[in-house]
Parts: sequence; C-alpha cells; structure tokens
Amino acid sequence: MKISKLNIKEFRHLKDLEFDFTYPKDYKDKSKAGKPLDKICFIGQSATGKTGLLELIYSLGMNSLKLEVIGQDSIIGFKGLNYINGLIEFSFNDKFYTLNKGAITYNNRKFNGSTSGGVVESLIPTNLKKNIIYFQADLISRKNIELFAKNPIDLIESLNSDENKFDVLHEKEEKHTYLFDDDVDTSTWKFLLEEILNYRKKFTQKMSELIHKGLIADQNKLNNEFSKWQKDNPNALKAFAEKFNPLLKKLNVEVDLVNTEYAIPLNNKHTGEIIPIQSASTGTKGLLLSFLPLFKLDTKDGIVLIDEPERSLYPDMQMDLMEHYYNLARDAQMIVATHSPFVAASFEPEERFILYFDDTGNVKIKKGTSPIGDDPNDLLKNDFKINYYNKYGKKAYESYVELKEKVLNETDSEKKKSLMLEMVKLGNTYNF
Repeated sequence: MKISKLNIKEFRHLKDLEFDFTYPKDYKDKSKAGKPLDKICFIGQSATGKTGLLELIYSLGMNSLKLEVIGQDSIIGFKGLNYINGLIEFSFNDKFYTLNKGAITYNNRKFNGSTSGGVVESLIPTNLKKNIIYFQADLISRKNIELFAKNPIDLIESLNSDENKFDVLHEKEEKHTYLFDDDVDTSTWKFLLEEILNYRKKFTQKMSELIHKGLIADQNKLNNEFSKWQKDNPNALKAFAEKFNPLLKKLNVEVDLVNTEYAIPLNNKHTGEIIPIQSASTGTKGLLLSFLPLFKLDTKDGIVLIDEPERSLYPDMQMDLMEHYYNLARDAQMIVATHSPFVAASFEPEERFILYFDDTGNVKIKKGTSPIGDDPNDLLKNDFKINYYNKYGKKAYESYVELKEKVLNETDSEKKKSLMLEMVKLGNTYNF
C-alpha cells in the first residue's frame, strides 16, 4: 500500500494543491520511474500544514481499509468520506483505490453511496491490506513512558489478568491502523512488549528452578544447564537490541540483556550503570517509543508516517536517523514532516515537498533541488530558502567584504598586509 497522488481543492487552510507522489518518468533508477515514491518528506514553515497532511493521509488511508461493499456498487460509510474536497489515490500492488470528491473507484470499479441488498464484503481484499502506522510529534509523554518504568513482573501479572488480551483483539479486528500519540492505549504497549515479558517470566522461573536444584554452588553446571535451556528459549530482547543499539551508540547507552528490573533496561556503556527509561534523555525516550512499534509490527508494503522525527535529538543523531528507520521498515513507504535540514538531506530532491506561503498568504508547494546527502547549509539555502547567517553573521560578512575591498585598493604594503591578516582571520572565524 502506497499513496501515489493527493490533490486538494480545499482542506482546512490548504487550497488548490496537487501532489504527485511518483518518481519522474526519467528517474535515474528506471525500475522506479513512474511508480509511487518509497519516501516522502514534507518541509516548510510552521503553520503551512505539514502535520495536517500526515493526519489526512492517515485518516483517509485508514478509511480505505475499513470500507465495505454491499452488492455490486454500494459502499458502507460513504458519507463519512466527504470531508476532503479533492482527490487521493492509494496503490495496493497494481490495483488503485481513488477517492475523488466523495466518489470511490477501486480496481476500475466505481462505487456509490446508495444502499442495496446483497453480500457484504471488504472493499480492499484482506490479503492486500497493509499496516498504516502514524507517530505524532507529541509521542514522548509521561503516560507512554510510565508503563516502561514498571517492573516486568507487575506487567506480566497485568497481562494475564486482562479479560480481553490485546493480541486476541488485534487478530479478531484485523487491525491495520496504529496511532501513536501522547495517550497510547496501555494494551497496545503490552502487546508490543508481550514477547519480551514472557521471556522474562520464563527466565525467572528457570533460574529459580536451577537454584532450587542447588546448582548455585556449581557455576559450570549452572551455566551448562542454562545454555541448553536458552537454545530453545532465545532472549526476545536480543533481536530488538541488535536493531536499536547502533542508534544508541552515539548516546553512550545500550540495551542491557541481563538486567530484569525493567522491560527494556538501558545501561551506560562506560560505567555499566542501569538507566531507568524515565531517567533517560527526552530524545532516547522518543527513539524507544517509535523503534519498538516498528520492530514489532509488520511494516512490509505499509505506510509509516512520522511527525518531527528529529525531536530532542542532537544534529549528529539526526544525520543518519532516517537510515535507522529504513532498516526497520525498509519495505514501507516512509512519510515524514520535518524542520531539520539533516533529516531532509536523507531524501532525494524528488522525494522532498516544500510548503511555503506566497505573497498572498496562500500555501504553495514545490519540489526540492538539493541532492540527497547535500550539506545542510546548502539545503537551508536551496530548499528551506533560509539565509543561515543571523544579524551578527551578516554584519561580520559585510566587514569581510569591506576588508577585501580595502586590500584591493591599498597601495601601502604594510597596511595591505595588516588588512589582509585581519580579513583572513575574520574569514577563518566564519568560514567565509
């Protein structure tokens, strides 16, 4: 499932915008030419509508997966789709779903909102439905972190006492849409942690059993017995750590595979000290809250939307952040909204959509120009249209230009040398 087109006649403050989310016909990779983009990046000033676009794509994508057909051409829930005045198109393999001003077409069949008798079936066949996962910018909340700070034993007991376990509901409802905001349902986090927690429970039981046998006095035998058990009971946290630790490397922390005090314990790589997630940096919390769902949920051929992935992260983390997300969800269409030139540099110019206000205050769009991996300063200038020197930098540059002019015009060799040294010093300071 991928979005391939979005034309907005009117949605909130956005008017007369056309987005073509496909690679150009002359794209350098001929296998992708004309096909939906693998990655999409929205950049632009605050209030231009980047977050609104993510919300719109998530909402309409979710609706497309839930629609049902009665008889030959009648759609259940048809009236609820009229809040967008425009067109949106999703591709399901080689079949296209289009909502155009309230009219629906799927696989070249047109549907309407009239009621008729007949068999009720899903508009999009179950085997073509894929997950849509949306991470909002307010994901890092006290409520979301609270569960990760609890003791695994308490979480396991809570899981076992739930009348309706989330994994059963997940399977029963054919859940394909996941919204991660500041108030994620606790059962969702429990579902994502269940495999890790079950290992914790079995590990504790096995160690108690081995200690009860008196093996604590014979370390070799204890280790042998435990190694045999672990071959059939691999640590569920290990696979997650292999994906997560490379990103945490620059933060000097890593997932601790031994500590059992927390569901996902972290430790300081230099001191070995255990770091409770509630005491970790805001950026680390955000990474955990987004990486765990992408690790656990099926992202193949789905859509992943992330609002401000750079939140609370130092620029060196932002530079290769998207690559880590790609490694977790390589077969998904990744759609982000960002203010970071470091994040935007991870996208091809054809994958960047720049929202800006024109002279009349209306929002317009244009494609990026800087190549993928370009210097963030060049990206700020070319795509963000920002002069990255503030008033102090501008004043220094003006002084640099004046000195350069004086050097050219000065005839006295000693004064010329002095002016040149001053100019070079200023140029080196600001990298002019």
